Amino acid sequence: MIASFFLALREGLEAALIIGVLLGTLKKLDHPAGRRYIWLGTSLAVVISLGAAYVLDLAGAKFEGRAEEIFEGAAMLLAAGILSWMIIWMRTQARTMSQKLESDVQQAILKNSGWALFSLAFISVIREGIELALFLTAAGMDTELSAILLGAGLGLASVVVLAFLLFKSLVRLDLSKFFQVTGLILILFAAGLVAHGVHEFNEAGLIPAVIDQVWNINFILDENSTLGSLLKALLGYNGNPSLTEVAAYLLYFVVIWLSGYKFLERTDPNSA
Repeated sequence: MIASFFLALREGLEAALIIGVLLGTLKKLDHPAGRRYIWLGTSLAVVISLGAAYVLDLAGAKFEGRAEEIFEGAAMLLAAGILSWMIIWMRTQARTMSQKLESDVQQAILKNSGWALFSLAFISVIREGIELALFLTAAGMDTELSAILLGAGLGLASVVVLAFLLFKSLVRLDLSKFFQVTGLILILFAAGLVAHGVHEFNEAGLIPAVIDQVWNINFILDENSTLGSLLKALLGYNGNPSLTEVAAYLLYFVVIWLSGYKFLERTDPNSA
C-alpha cells in the first residue's frame, strides 16, 4: 500500500503541476476559452489510463504457471526501467519544463489551435497515467489488490488536496526537495522490482539462480510476515534470495549511480 501511495502521489502531482502550468498560462494570456480543451484532453487521458490499468490487470490474470512467472518478471523489469528513466528525466528537465509548456501554450494560442492545447494536456497526462498503471500492475503482483487500490486512492486524494492548496497559495511546497525525497523512495522501490523480476525469471528457468539461497534469514524476519510483506512490497525484501537476485539488486544501484543520479543532493530552498 505504501509503494502504491507514493507512486500515485508522485505521478499525480506531476500531472497536476503540468495542468496547473497550462491553465495558469491561459489565465496570464487572458485566453479562458482554451480551458475546455485542456480539461477535455485531461479527461480523455484519465479514461484511457484507467482502461490501460484494467487491460494490464486482465492480461496478468490470464497467465498461469511458467507463463505467469515470465509475464510478471517482464512487467516488473519494464516498470523498473520506465520508473528509473522517469525519475532521472525529471531531475534534468524539471527546471526548464515550465518554460517549455508556457511556450507551447503561447504558440497554440497564436495559431488559434484549440486542439494543440488539447494535445498538450492529453500527452502530458496520458504519459503519467500509463506509467502509473504499469507501476501499480507491477506492484500488485506481490500485494493484495485491495491494498494497492487503497494506497493509490489515498495518493491521488492527497494530490487533489495538495494541488488545491498549492494553486490557492495556501501552502508553499519545496518541489525540488519533494521530488528528491520521493525520487529516492521510488529508486528503492524500482530496485525491489528488478530483484523481484529476476526472481520470477529464476522460477521460470530463464535466468539461472547460480546459488539458490545466498542466505536465509526468514527465521529472523519472515518475508510473509506483516513487516516482511511491507518491506517486500516497498524495498524488494527477500529472506532467502538467489545469487543472481542479489547481484541484480546491487547492480541496479550501480547503473543508477553511473547514470549521474545523485542520491544525496543539496537543493536550493528557494527553488520551489
